[in-house]
Amino acid sequence: MCTKHDKPLELFCKTDQTCVCMLCSVFDHKKHDVVLLKEEYDGKKVELGKTGAEIQQMIQKRRLKIQEIKHSVDLSDKNVDREIAEGVQVFTSLKESVERGLNELINTINEKQKTTEKQAEAFIKELEQEISELMKRSTELEQVLRSEDHLHLLQSVQSLNIQQPPPTKDWTEVKVCPSSYEGTVRKAGAQLEETLSEEMKKLLAESELRRVQQYAVDVTLDPDTAHPKLILSDNGKQVNYVDVRKNLPDNPERFSKCVSVLGKQSFSSGRFYFEVQIKGKTKWDLGVAKESINRKGSITLSPQNGYWTIELRNRNEYKALTGPGVRLSLKSPPQKVGVFVDYEEGLVSFYDVDAAALIYSFTGCSFTEKLFPFFSPYKNDGGKNSAPLIISPVKVN
Repeated sequence: MCTKHDKPLELFCKTDQTCVCMLCSVFDHKKHDVVLLKEEYDGKKVELGKTGAEIQQMIQKRRLKIQEIKHSVDLSDKNVDREIAEGVQVFTSLKESVERGLNELINTINEKQKTTEKQAEAFIKELEQEISELMKRSTELEQVLRSEDHLHLLQSVQSLNIQQPPPTKDWTEVKVCPSSYEGTVRKAGAQLEETLSEEMKKLLAESELRRVQQYAVDVTLDPDTAHPKLILSDNGKQVNYVDVRKNLPDNPERFSKCVSVLGKQSFSSGRFYFEVQIKGKTKWDLGVAKESINRKGSITLSPQNGYWTIELRNRNEYKALTGPGVRLSLKSPPQKVGVFVDYEEGLVSFYDVDAAALIYSFTGCSFTEKLFPFFSPYKNDGGKNSAPLIISPVKVN
């Protein structure tokens, strides 16, 4: 009830934002925006409903953010454990290398000393033998010299031939030089430095490969893009070249001359990684390609044309197709190649999976559209290159 007019509060003054009675609206709120209380109630209820929904959305967003933060912390915990484990592995290996180097140095010095001791022992033994012979001759001489019998002395000298010393070695120039260890530690240190450098490179490469392998994705081949002379396996994981051209529709996605095929999966952000077995092949092309690439007629694989790839020719000639191309020197032929892409960083890297070694990286790339995995098993080369390209499951070492 209105305290001033003792009438029901049936109206609402929007100007003053207060409930009023009929008389209030006539006298006190005559020029104000006055509506029925029910009308204002309905309007406010709708507004409050919207506000409530917005608040619920805000609550949900914050709960999701909490989950996101907790997930980040969990990932960070896993990363910490992984990095500590890798750090322990790296430094344990380096420590073992240092210990091996120290043991080898000590053994080298001890072996030199043993050689010196053996030489000295041989000389001493020979000298002692000569001393024994000389002492025997000296005793014989003393016995003869004690004789007063002239005939006996002369006969003894003649029969025993004791007038001359027994044959001996001339020891004047014989010496045992103390072993020289000059440069031994320096040489061992240089060898250790080289070993540690190689070990560090290997361990860091293994660590880097494990890092990119965590971004492994499931890639399958897209039959709509495959050249008509390519055969795909039912599971979309293998591709072979055959000499017979299949009768397939020449849709826009299909390669018409280049014997290639794309993966079904596309990527336009983040990081992704996949592995391809190339064992037994003499020629192939691997990498990624952007969506708008030319797929008809002759194609030159290069970043300028939307391809980031490496190739093998003639069994052992590897090249990064950068435009003119960069020859790659590999210690051994890879059996499995890993392909890693960091979209935002503009990076495409290729790895020898078994050797845990980086083959080549395209850096500073500018990606603005979808990227697809790219495969070319190349022609059979008279049966020498008939092995398939196989997309392999990723096994973290």
